[in-house]
Amino acid sequence: MKAIIEYNSRKIEINVSEPIDISIPIDMSKGKINAWGIDDPKIEVESFDGYEVSVANGAVVNFNSIQFNPHSHITHTECVGHITEKVYSVNKCLKHYLFLAEVVTVAPEQIGDDFVISEKQLKTALRNKKRDAIVIRTLPNLSDKKAMRYFNTNPAYLSEDAAFYLVEKGIKHLLVDLPSVDKEKDDGNLLVHNAFWQTSGKMRMDATITEFIYVPNNVEDGEYLLNLMIAPFENDATPSKPILYKIVS
Repeated sequence: MKAIIEYNSRKIEINVSEPIDISIPIDMSKGKINAWGIDDPKIEVESFDGYEVSVANGAVVNFNSIQFNPHSHITHTECVGHITEKVYSVNKCLKHYLFLAEVVTVAPEQIGDDFVISEKQLKTALRNKKRDAIVIRTLPNLSDKKAMRYFNTNPAYLSEDAAFYLVEKGIKHLLVDLPSVDKEKDDGNLLVHNAFWQTSGKMRMDATITEFIYVPNNVEDGEYLLNLMIAPFENDATPSKPILYKIVS
């Protein structure tokens, strides 16, 4: 099934039967991704008066409760409310869901003990392209990213200048396969979050950051249509399911 979308007077054709899911789910049957050192998520059968409500136990439905933190356990999308005293809801800030995105692959540069995605690397990847969103896949891109334990591991992050560059380019939606766009331990400065959302000026209320994605190796760099689907939680961040569609023409 194909769809044609008009974007700034340009007609974009996609095959909606071929979605590329770049989210990481909470899957209790596999190793689970985790950041910030909190307990793993839980999906458990609810009980009433000692009776577990599941079809396997004779009930007519399965009735599970889920306990998780979006920042630690799953692909999630966050708004400026993640770092402001006044808590804004991503469910209210994100009002549109289809965007023109560029997938780029970057090998973070080693600076001392850190691995950093630089402004120069993003400039090389984007050049004069105009996009709403950027999807950053870091190298190496092993499948174990989907079950990585990131606490005290000093994972790669973006430089502050890279964030300022993305703002200058008009990028509203930043998607990364990392636990955070910022350095794990940065004394609470959150330089990239603050730069991307412009918290020292006119805050970019409609801009989002999505972390913990996974872009398969068979997905080529280039232009895609992004459907940024989020769960309807009134919170600074919520689980999300970003879907890419290859542009046919």
